[in-house]
Amino acid sequence: MLELTLVPRTEFERIQDLPIPKYTEMALVADMCRANTLTIVKRAGSGHLGSSLSAMDIVVWLYYQELNVRKVGWSGPQRDIYFSSKGHDVPGLYAVLYALGVISQEKFLALRRFGGLDGHPDIGVPGIEANSGSLGMGISKGRGMAWAKRHLGTGGTVTVLTGDGEFQEGQNYEALQAAVCQGIGNLTVIMDHNKVQSDKPVDEIVPLGALPEKLAAFGWHVARCDGHDFAQLEKALSAFRQMQDRPKFLIADTLKGRGVSFMEHPAALAAHHGLYPWHAGAPADDIFQAAYAEIIARINGTLDALRAPRLHLEPIAPEATAPARTVNPLAGEPVSQAARAASAVSDEYVANAFGQALVEFSAQHAQVVVLDADLAADCRLRGFEQAFPERFIENGIAEQDMVSMAGGLARQGLVPIVNSFAAFLASRANEQIYNNATEQTKIIYALHYAGLIPAGPGKSHQSIRDISLLGALPNMEIIQPCNAVETRLAVQYAIEGTANNVALRLIIGPSPRKIALPDDYVFT
Repeated sequence: MLELTLVPRTEFERIQDLPIPKYTEMALVADMCRANTLTIVKRAGSGHLGSSLSAMDIVVWLYYQELNVRKVGWSGPQRDIYFSSKGHDVPGLYAVLYALGVISQEKFLALRRFGGLDGHPDIGVPGIEANSGSLGMGISKGRGMAWAKRHLGTGGTVTVLTGDGEFQEGQNYEALQAAVCQGIGNLTVIMDHNKVQSDKPVDEIVPLGALPEKLAAFGWHVARCDGHDFAQLEKALSAFRQMQDRPKFLIADTLKGRGVSFMEHPAALAAHHGLYPWHAGAPADDIFQAAYAEIIARINGTLDALRAPRLHLEPIAPEATAPARTVNPLAGEPVSQAARAASAVSDEYVANAFGQALVEFSAQHAQVVVLDADLAADCRLRGFEQAFPERFIENGIAEQDMVSMAGGLARQGLVPIVNSFAAFLASRANEQIYNNATEQTKIIYALHYAGLIPAGPGKSHQSIRDISLLGALPNMEIIQPCNAVETRLAVQYAIEGTANNVALRLIIGPSPRKIALPDDYVFT
């Protein structure tokens, strides 16, 4: 059985007491947080590593050198505010908050567990300033906080971290122009520009184009730096503090998976046929051990050079690993396609059956086209993409745009199958789905993560309300298949058996129990 260890808070305190250069100290702290991030994701059985590692140097520098929270407190109105809009980096953020004593060790070790830490940022966790979920909301929310600080005269700044793929979402651009119009000078946005989305490069999905020029055209002050170079971060953010007349935007160029050589995206993409395997999911034991050993060796190498004692690692006791109230994550937690290829994921799962049925019945119906919102691996669309590349449309992170495009496709006689997580598709694009329905065309909406399973990612990604949102729409049939067999029949029915819109509610993970259909079952 794999034994996990943790870098305890006392070690962070010891490092801070060493008479060493500031940048060296921050590099040590960042790597110690990286090691702890690996531990909690491995222990949870799921989580997001690539983004946590890419953003780590930025987050450590902000909390240790820029933000005033360590001086004025974590709840006072005058505090500087930081939050992540992208949300996938939250295991890394938790590691920093643990290092600073904001999150207890007990809670830190309970990532994605009942009573522990949510899989995506939630304000119920100490130190988390805003919930995240469907991407693109962060700049608007940060603008509101910054406006309120100015209006109330409380002081303090607001810093929002975004992803690069997140900038395919249109709300960002509404927020950019409004922030300048409203003169929000106490707002800074930092893009963790790691160049990779779920498992493909941004440029292969929807390229961002001339990003600095685009942002500057909105009226923002724009700078760019190496997001892993503390001197460059310090210089850019110091210059920002001198500018109060307009909002600031820092493009921080980073590497997805930074700090683990084989997880850093250029090497990872090359080794895995162009797919990034470390976005989501916990690494296998040997992969975890190699990554963890690499980080610890680098830390100890630095401490050796400083003639300081090597790192003390604290074993995680078995009772801390599996507390009585814990519900372990289900095996069906999403992982990137390259990681999934090496695992034994059962074809009996609903999600896998959906992907297989999609290929089977689309081969018989040339009018079927599939649209995706950068979730092709999680939604099991790779098979269709490979079989019918000319009928696969990647829209990036933009559900509203994708649904309206599907409406146009349907008006021309095609049968679009629209894929995203149910929480984003049914709610964010509800007006667009309604508009399509009023045209009395046929569109199939595949709503993944619908229902109670697997629940690990938290309330932002787990959809229940899609039933009421879609049930109120005309010409809409909602189907939730109970197992793989019924999933195949439901896909066939949606394509061949009805002229109405169909919403397929699909769980991603396996059910905790098997549901068998009667031998004489007929899909109705």
